[in-house]
Amino acid sequence: MFAAIANTFSNCFKIPELKSRIFFTLIVLAICRLEAVVRIPGLNGAALADFFNKSSQGGAGVLGMYSLFTGGALEHCAIGALGIMPYISATIIVQLLTAVVPAWSKLAREEGGRTKLIQMGRYLTVLLCLGQGLFLAMQYEDPTRIFGSGAPNLVLYSNIFLYRLQTVLILTTGTMLLMWLGEQITERGIGNGVSLVITIGILARLPAAGRGLQDMFFPPHRDAQFNFGHAIALLFLLAGVIAGVIAITQAQRKVPVQYAQRVVGRKVLAGGTSFMPLRVNYSGVMPIIFAQAILMFPQKVFQWFGTTLTAPKSSAFASYLGHGFIKIAGALNAGAPTYYLIYTLMILFFSYFWVATQFNELQIADDLKKNGGYIPGVRPGQATADYLHNAMSRITLAGAIFLTVIAVIPVLLADSMRPPVPINVATFFGGTSMLIMVGVLLDTMRQMETHLLMRHYDGFLKKGKLRGRF
Repeated sequence: MFAAIANTFSNCFKIPELKSRIFFTLIVLAICRLEAVVRIPGLNGAALADFFNKSSQGGAGVLGMYSLFTGGALEHCAIGALGIMPYISATIIVQLLTAVVPAWSKLAREEGGRTKLIQMGRYLTVLLCLGQGLFLAMQYEDPTRIFGSGAPNLVLYSNIFLYRLQTVLILTTGTMLLMWLGEQITERGIGNGVSLVITIGILARLPAAGRGLQDMFFPPHRDAQFNFGHAIALLFLLAGVIAGVIAITQAQRKVPVQYAQRVVGRKVLAGGTSFMPLRVNYSGVMPIIFAQAILMFPQKVFQWFGTTLTAPKSSAFASYLGHGFIKIAGALNAGAPTYYLIYTLMILFFSYFWVATQFNELQIADDLKKNGGYIPGVRPGQATADYLHNAMSRITLAGAIFLTVIAVIPVLLADSMRPPVPINVATFFGGTSMLIMVGVLLDTMRQMETHLLMRHYDGFLKKGKLRGRF
């Protein structure tokens, strides 16, 4: 099998168009990685990077997730510290508004409407970059608030206004450049550009994960807490997670669709049988991202209120209330049973929420009726919409349960396992990083396979098809 895969990769470079697309993609991704190491003027990024190398701050929560997506640019004070996340957030906001605002929904169905919505997303990206850039610039002024105690002083400018203006403009420009580079990859390269930008940032953390894995079994100056049994268990867990992610990413329910014979103008179109694929994991990785981002804020809010109310010279009632807030914040910490329960419920909720806003069964049923299509045994119109709604609800439950299991694995390894697995290692055993990497690599391989099959070359794995694809 490995010889066949190697032969397929060599065939990719025999096709001039595919070869140029692959090299173009690699060059653009290298430029994207430069944004993660070129530091913002006026910030002592070297001191912060050294602080991160000597500590484990920022490994979990929203900060850890954001740092993972930026490929380490956040803790290096690099020009790409905001990453591509503002563009993704703007795209998600536009998609959700398109589903709930009738005027935008009508615009999406008009000719050229999608182009206008994409333009709106770009404008919204600039606004989000300005707001997030200002927030990050202010956090760099007092790094202990975001990176924890012991973080070094970063700002080298005495003029704070000039520092903030310069930093916000540089961070906004860095994100817009990443957005443009991602669009260039999609148009002129191979694969989805924005997804590849995120993936290359995640893969950039592999060396740190490798060092953490080495320290687990061969720690310097002390006895190892992990043994050969742990290594075998982690190896089987990794193989199982990868296999499960591939299976659930490819999984779909095929709803049969029958088309009747119809006349269009002077042409008679013959009927036939096809199928409608309903993806099991329709929402992808979005429920995990939403749940992690939202669940982090209540913990910080309760912790801040608790610390404020328990300050010296506070009244007895305020101090009692403050201790209650601190207990609630502790219950919402990653690893607490309450955290797991709320985390699970939020992933389930957002899985159905995403399907409800993005999967329009009424429009699908209407389009089938207009084109003379119907599901065998189901009446066209509202009955078809109800059938699709019920089918999608059932398979979404299976996808949501799978997402919950994958999302909880890194938290369990890092917080509940004894001895605990370092967070930079645990993130590659599940969660958003594994889902994104596997999904993006599968999509890129499909596009490469399409070019190969058009030139009569064998595709990846077996007979030109990804195993389990059909």
